[in-house]
Amino acid sequence: MLKRTTASAVFVVVALMTAGCMAPPKDLDLSLDKKSAGGVYQVALLPPAQAPTINQMHSWKVRLATAEGVPVRGAKFLVDGGMPQHGHGLPTQPRVTREMEAGTYALDGMKFSMTGWWEVKLAIDGPQGTDKVTFNTVVNNPTAR
Repeated sequence: MLKRTTASAVFVVVALMTAGCMAPPKDLDLSLDKKSAGGVYQVALLPPAQAPTINQMHSWKVRLATAEGVPVRGAKFLVDGGMPQHGHGLPTQPRVTREMEAGTYALDGMKFSMTGWWEVKLAIDGPQGTDKVTFNTVVNNPTAR
């Protein structure tokens, strides 16, 4: 009985560890420049120049404009996300820390703890109102530094 229980436990652990490694949906929208859910804003998520390695802290940028393309100043953001196929959130608490220039904001504290499909969700509170946007990104095996 102990061998069967141990084998079952090992199977469950392996299944949980590999759940995030499933292939993302074939029709996954990987656009990093899109309208917010309610169409209030045009939002771009700008990744770092060099793909970050797993478990490395990195920063992104968020470019926020009105639907007409005018940069939006003074917006506030809440950041959320995670791995839909793995059932967990982001391993850190990233946040938009400052406005770098008109309509471009620093998103600091990002980290991916494994390869696979990740969502980055932004709740936006700006002069034109509140809205939200979800970006999908697939993290492959980046080269270790």
